Amino acid sequence: MLSGGRSFVSSPPAFSNDAKRILVCTGNTVSVFSTSTGLQTGELEGHLGQVTAVIVVPASTPASKLLSFCWTASLDGTIKYWDFTAPELMRTISIQYPIHSMVIPSLLSPASEITEKLPDLFAYVCLEAAQGSGRRTDSLGLQIRKCNLTKSRLVRGVTLAEVHRPVCVAASTSGKFIGLHEKRKLRIWEIPGSDRDHVDYRKIRLHHTKAFTTLAFHPSERTVAAGDVTGRILVWRGVGHRAFSGSIKVNKVGVLNKDLEDRPGVRGDDDADSCTTWHWHSAPVNVLFFSPDGTHLYSGGREGVLVVWQLDTGKKKFLPRIGSPVLYYINSPDSLLSCISCADNRIHLLEMPSMKILQSISGIKPACSMETSERGRIDVAINGTAGMITVPTENYRVQFYSLFDDREISEVQICERNHHPGDEITIKVSLVVLSLDGCTMCTVESRCAEEGIGSLISLKFWACDVQSKTFTLSTLVYEPHREANISSLAFHPSECMAVSASYGGDFKIWVGRHKTSYNEEAIQNTGWLCHAVGSYKGKAMTAAAFSGDGSVLAVAAGNVITLWDPYRNILLDAIGDIPEPISLLEFIGVSDYLVSASHSSSPQLSIWSMSKLCRTWCYKFYVDFVTCSMDHSSFAVLARLQKKTNSTNNEKGVILIFNPESPVPLSMWFVSKAQGGGLSYVRPHPTLVNGVARTKTTDKLLVFINADHEYFVFNPHKNESSTPDMSCRKNFVVDEDAGRYGYTSMYGELPQLSLPTDQNLHSSVPSENSWKTIFAGPSHILPPLDKLCSDFLESLLERRSTMVE
Repeated sequence: MLSGGRSFVSSPPAFSNDAKRILVCTGNTVSVFSTSTGLQTGELEGHLGQVTAVIVVPASTPASKLLSFCWTASLDGTIKYWDFTAPELMRTISIQYPIHSMVIPSLLSPASEITEKLPDLFAYVCLEAAQGSGRRTDSLGLQIRKCNLTKSRLVRGVTLAEVHRPVCVAASTSGKFIGLHEKRKLRIWEIPGSDRDHVDYRKIRLHHTKAFTTLAFHPSERTVAAGDVTGRILVWRGVGHRAFSGSIKVNKVGVLNKDLEDRPGVRGDDDADSCTTWHWHSAPVNVLFFSPDGTHLYSGGREGVLVVWQLDTGKKKFLPRIGSPVLYYINSPDSLLSCISCADNRIHLLEMPSMKILQSISGIKPACSMETSERGRIDVAINGTAGMITVPTENYRVQFYSLFDDREISEVQICERNHHPGDEITIKVSLVVLSLDGCTMCTVESRCAEEGIGSLISLKFWACDVQSKTFTLSTLVYEPHREANISSLAFHPSECMAVSASYGGDFKIWVGRHKTSYNEEAIQNTGWLCHAVGSYKGKAMTAAAFSGDGSVLAVAAGNVITLWDPYRNILLDAIGDIPEPISLLEFIGVSDYLVSASHSSSPQLSIWSMSKLCRTWCYKFYVDFVTCSMDHSSFAVLARLQKKTNSTNNEKGVILIFNPESPVPLSMWFVSKAQGGGLSYVRPHPTLVNGVARTKTTDKLLVFINADHEYFVFNPHKNESSTPDMSCRKNFVVDEDAGRYGYTSMYGELPQLSLPTDQNLHSSVPSENSWKTIFAGPSHILPPLDKLCSDFLESLLERRSTMVE
């Protein structure tokens, strides 16, 4: 099975020591990307839960920059140690509690004097400990604990703090301090120079009138920066002057009062020399990070702007128009490279100090935050022929994403309007449909009414350029069904024809006008016209579908299915009279059957025979999606195991494969996050080498995508586990630096010497690969050891007739 579509921004990424690779937490795995190409080169698989932290072991010497080891933590309660170049799992430490964040300060501290015994390595983790009988039921039991990585265990009796929600523990780049923010206070601990299992920690607290959102440490000074929910940035200097240095004794009242007078901006008895407040952001600050030299501070938030503050003067410069809220900022070992993670599931690699975007690593973008369509499912179109999906995004675009390569293909600007992440969304791309050949796209835009006026529905047809593979607008139709919303769109399977149905009580058939180009042997679409309009007793048209050969058009008019001749716009018949309105309609390939699904209070899945014009069988359960194979007499449904709810978190569902002639499922798979999911048959990708693609040429794969845009592709005709395995080896791009070790990794490949030799003088030289076969056969018939050694050494030596100067 093949999985993809996972979040790239659930946790901060990490750069390799040579800054040529970046490690990204993607669900239960860690994906390795090339910083030069932005393509995935490897993956670390082994965790059973979401990976929440990845920490690369830093290089202590120039030669150790070639090392490629990292630590990872996960919600499965384990910490793992990897060689991410191989990739190979080196160690696993079982904590048995879900880990939400992790820092390893001793990796960042300067190397101490070399001793006979290396000191233990400690990590500080935010974990979800088991609750005692006296704890409140609404508390998660979150604690900041100390873990001895060398001895593979938690340190007993050492709990730095208890928190009410998962927090991200921050560590200074010097490894001397760790801290966290909780509500309106900061907690900071000093890490001893020689850390052991049980040591005394000196700690301080800093307070504020607003809730904190992020925390950052200065690389060399006792300076701490924090952002709050109002967009303010507070910078404390001389933090821990009394508690950490011990140079001032707090029991001397005179000295303490003098400190209070000379500490501008510091609240109460907080241990800091001064506090400066900056305010530019209009929303909560998500990101704070000091530059490696400590002269600048980077900040970001919902505005989609990266702000660079000069610490001494407070002056600032900007990287504007990022297009999405900034979540993380990470520096690389290369001072000319850094990255930012954004809320649209994209990581931008920046050239420093100009902050120019060099590469972007993009996953599937999240859905629009506006309310979903009336059908209650995601509006994602899946093109089974091309193996890609189209996703409408918040920035008035449609994203094309490859299912088999798990990366973005392109984007199309649907609405010519500037998008600001902080603005209220007033326009949404509510529907996207692709033709079977992928050459035509149809979109529906919904403009929200302002104070009851100004709402607008727009229908757009897009044509794909064969050479550039880009879509251009072909036809724009305002209010295609007056003021009613469009409920369904469908393309003819073989001709340039489409149908749109509306809740206003009518449907329209659209045909494309063509223009033949004599210079190029191609037919270009120049526009779309309304060919016919139909209605049935004024009922709302809730779904529409063409038959496999395109000769029949089925349109759902409330709880009745109407059958039409799409060419002559003649009503052929009306069948069915089920209790609830029909929401989904699909013809089952080239067979004589039609499948319908209704939602509302009494959901139902029904199979109709077109030859008998009657229902053959039905099920009473809630169906989110129905898909049919065009070249098979089978169909798949995504059904929920529970009644419809308002939550989409981990709702269980089942995928059922049916033959229309029998109500007994051919196979089934259980999935999570079923509510709002989608299904589609896709054609196998020719480059896949796994079992997922080892099918007959007539077989098709099935793709399931949930409301979080995570998907997996599997073979429905293969006997596999009833629960789809979300981990699968992909075809990664070959990294040009992969496989180089030792001398080659430092100095490159040696030149190949081709010296002229006289083959006639040494006719008895064994063949080049003779030693590969001399060990073949049973051990009792092998030649003597002296014979084996001589043949092996001769195969490695090169005989020369003359001395080469």
